[in-house]
Amino acid sequence: MSNWIIAPVVLPALLAPLIGYVMRHDIVLARAASITGTFLLALIATGLLMAASGGETFVYYLGDWPAPFGIVLVLDRLSALMVFLTSILALIVLVHAVATGWDNRGRHFHALFMFQLMGICGAFLTGDIFNLFVFFEVLLIASYGLMIHAGGKARMQAGLQYVVMNLAGSTLFLFALGTLYSSVGTLNIADLAQRMTEIPPDEAGLVRVATMLLMIVFAVKAAMFPVQFWLPGTYANAPAPVAALFAIMTKVGAYAIIRVHTMVFGPDIAATDGVTGAWLFPAAIVTIAIGALGVLGARRLMPLIAFSVLGSMGTLMIAVAAFTPEATTAALYYLVHSTFAAAALFLIADLVVSRRGGDGLTAMPATVQNGLFAALFFGAAIGMAGMPPLSGFLGKLLVLDSLRQPHVMTWAWGAVLIGSLFTIVGFARAGSLLFWKSTALPMPVPAEGEEAPVLPLAARPLEVAPAMAAVLLLGMLALFAGPVANYLEATAGQLYDRDGYVGAVLGTEEEG
Repeated sequence: MSNWIIAPVVLPALLAPLIGYVMRHDIVLARAASITGTFLLALIATGLLMAASGGETFVYYLGDWPAPFGIVLVLDRLSALMVFLTSILALIVLVHAVATGWDNRGRHFHALFMFQLMGICGAFLTGDIFNLFVFFEVLLIASYGLMIHAGGKARMQAGLQYVVMNLAGSTLFLFALGTLYSSVGTLNIADLAQRMTEIPPDEAGLVRVATMLLMIVFAVKAAMFPVQFWLPGTYANAPAPVAALFAIMTKVGAYAIIRVHTMVFGPDIAATDGVTGAWLFPAAIVTIAIGALGVLGARRLMPLIAFSVLGSMGTLMIAVAAFTPEATTAALYYLVHSTFAAAALFLIADLVVSRRGGDGLTAMPATVQNGLFAALFFGAAIGMAGMPPLSGFLGKLLVLDSLRQPHVMTWAWGAVLIGSLFTIVGFARAGSLLFWKSTALPMPVPAEGEEAPVLPLAARPLEVAPAMAAVLLLGMLALFAGPVANYLEATAGQLYDRDGYVGAVLGTEEEG
């Protein structure tokens, strides 16, 4: 099984240049290769998930160099879950991009898409912080190209802001890595976890600096306050399928915090005690507030969804900030839910906006298939807002239940509940303007001698299917909440088993 760990990285890495150089002038061939590769990635990710569900930690040593000297890829329950989530989301988004023709608006969409998957999967599988930086750069470079796919002034401006912000984050990442290596002498996660327990608190000044720098870098990727401002503009102006794929991008930052700051700088590490949690919790509270107010005040559909993604990241990180197995279980469930909820909303918005001629939240004559789009939007919206019966309600319930400590309960519960109320109101207003009030407006009648307006075409089944699949997954997450929660509980338990991870990676586990 260990040899299959590298497959989610190698498969898209091989397909990307092949598509980019050989198939870039043949969209049919590029589509076939891209869809086939993504489907194979989903099959491989399913196999890895099943293998990891037994609780064993698998390690792949590149070049057969032992850790911590060589590059290692590590597969446990958490990394397997994230690769599986990425592959399913990628397949849904890719089908939508092909069905709607978005992929044909730029020559290199499919090559960039493959590079993006390579970077994301690599970030989830790497067992080394430096290679986490490398895979961050791979996925960010690909995301720059996807962000400006199909061009446009607003998209280019948002893309420039996105590039500048992430370049600053990458520079800070290098500073953090240099500081950490100079003080500890390694960047392998397992080796770091072992060495951090040996550092006396009075000699950990540089380690604390590196810990805080890494937290800021990961917060940039996760769009946490006060570095959250890049997300609304980027997601609102990106092509809709790209924005849907970007639903997993912020989760890369969340994953990095969960992995590194739990395994290496955990709450039981004396050298870094109190460095991360004290900052992360209030930042998550403010992020929820900004997201909720943005949803409430949005005047366009795409920014409204973008701000709801921002608010969902705050809800996710408020659970992560507790750094307990119970809160991490809740955070992982909400992470899976919010990824599909955001993707569903962006895909539905693409179907609606392309037939309305704009994403302004104003009453217009009802579009074709108004009832179908309204139903899909309603399902995705109640999922994102956290209303029953979909998984958002269960996700927020798990988060609140894990945060019952007296010193955090008031702030956490107040932020999540009030933020949810604002989100419900914002989506209800948007849905009313888009689908309800629009039915009361008659279609404009052309004057004598004028040509009748060209009515938008009805969405084909293949165009609607990806959005339907994403909403259906929200229902399945709720329906199978018990088995999913059990897997995530075991995942959190394995994550907090530092000795087990260190033993598997460094080869110090006792036989038998």
